[in-house]
Amino acid sequence: MTRKVETASTSHSARAGLKREQFAELSTLYEVSRAINSSTDLEVVMKEIMGALHEQMGMERGTLTLLDDKTGELSIEIARGLEKDQIGRGRYRIGEGITGKVVEAGEPIVVPNVGNEPLFLNRTGARDIKRSNISFICVPIKLDQKTIGALSVDRLFQENISFEEDVRLLTIISSMVAQAVRIHQLHEKDKEKLTNENILLKQELKKKFHPKGIIGESKRMADVYASIELVSQTRATVMLRGESGTGKERVAHAIHYASDRADKPFIKVSCAALPETLLESELFGYEKGAFTGANAVKMGRFEMADGGTLFLDEIGDISPSTQIKLLRVLQEREFERLGGTQTIHVNIRLITATNKDLEAEVQAGRFRQDLYYRLNVIPVFMPALRERREDIPMLVKHFQQKSAAENRKNVKFISDSAMKYLMNYSWPGNVRELENAIERAVILCQGNTLAPELFPIPGTPQNMPALKKPLEEAPSNLLHSPLPEGVANLEKQLITQALQKTAGNQKKASDLLGITQRMLGYKLKTYGIKP
Repeated sequence: MTRKVETASTSHSARAGLKREQFAELSTLYEVSRAINSSTDLEVVMKEIMGALHEQMGMERGTLTLLDDKTGELSIEIARGLEKDQIGRGRYRIGEGITGKVVEAGEPIVVPNVGNEPLFLNRTGARDIKRSNISFICVPIKLDQKTIGALSVDRLFQENISFEEDVRLLTIISSMVAQAVRIHQLHEKDKEKLTNENILLKQELKKKFHPKGIIGESKRMADVYASIELVSQTRATVMLRGESGTGKERVAHAIHYASDRADKPFIKVSCAALPETLLESELFGYEKGAFTGANAVKMGRFEMADGGTLFLDEIGDISPSTQIKLLRVLQEREFERLGGTQTIHVNIRLITATNKDLEAEVQAGRFRQDLYYRLNVIPVFMPALRERREDIPMLVKHFQQKSAAENRKNVKFISDSAMKYLMNYSWPGNVRELENAIERAVILCQGNTLAPELFPIPGTPQNMPALKKPLEEAPSNLLHSPLPEGVANLEKQLITQALQKTAGNQKKASDLLGITQRMLGYKLKTYGIKP
């Protein structure tokens, strides 16, 4: 009777122990599954898995060893219970030691006592192999029928659990880890692809805005290239001087991408395009509630350009109050957002551009003298197109090819007579006007050669609907005037005629003149013409 009671008690205890172990296994698998689904970072996932094995199953040490396809070497990627220097020593060749043999054969290996196993290398030095109660279990990690690494643990179960149970559970976990490794590899490939694309894009940008990408081989342009190379290696403030349409923004890009800030932001602001209040909020940003409509904090252009370059175009048009704030930023490299009290520090390279005579503006009191000296540290003068006429054929060819490709036109040539007309024109709108004229001609061209009648500029044959008279037929009073004054008077007449023909429509007038609306607006303001 007593014997039966003992047998029943023993059987009940065994069943209870089995249920506890089954519960521990299920809890461990749940934690492993949760860890894999929680992140794409393999290190984060494996640390959680190792933690679950330690907490649920009493694991003392554990390692994830992966195979490097390029070197053919196994190395510990992630471990629990090992120091950093011990992890660094965990490197094996395929077939070397227990881990190497597991990867080579693709089969698990159990070492009941590491002290009695000569193949156990203990390369990490983390274990006292003289202790007889340390067992080592290593199972392969397979992905698409290929062994890519191994998962190993010390003392996974208690003494009353067989090694077969250890191997079974670890094999299940290793298959789950294999999926985590796959996700990690795909994620790393995507990162590498994006990184390479980013590098290629930056190289393309450098190439696009490199001085070699700026068209022109004249002596005046050679001086500009030398200035770009010189100033790009410094952090000094640069002021680009020259008429509108000469390519100041392109030169600003070239300076930025040739400097040590090339990998940082290039932020540009057109000061003339924004009213005073809006310009300040664009430059310095604002806090929520700073004014009506400020529903959230907005970062200003100075903050956006931190570490990189800020390009302020048409700097001569900023208001006196903005000039004061800009001067402070240049002196102290700090500012506050509109409506804010927190001082923000920035590290920027400032490049400005203007087509105004700032010296005259300073004399007239419209531009602060102290700000002028701060901005005009290194001036770079951009030549007008009429001052480098030898570059016109090269520019014409470039714009012709560009416009033909963009508009899907089979325009390949330009007639000698058309080139002669282009070479003789004064180009008050500079390179921008030339580009617009070429694009318009390419669009209107019905064949593969650009003819003179496609260009509504001085010198156009009389039988064509040109807006401007040939220079040889200009009024005698213009021919007796100084050249700049004569050109200005002729421009005013042409603009007036264009506005009369279009009933004051500036868009149509600018199209007829072959210039941009912005250029036309500038001319109207300069000559005081009211549409």
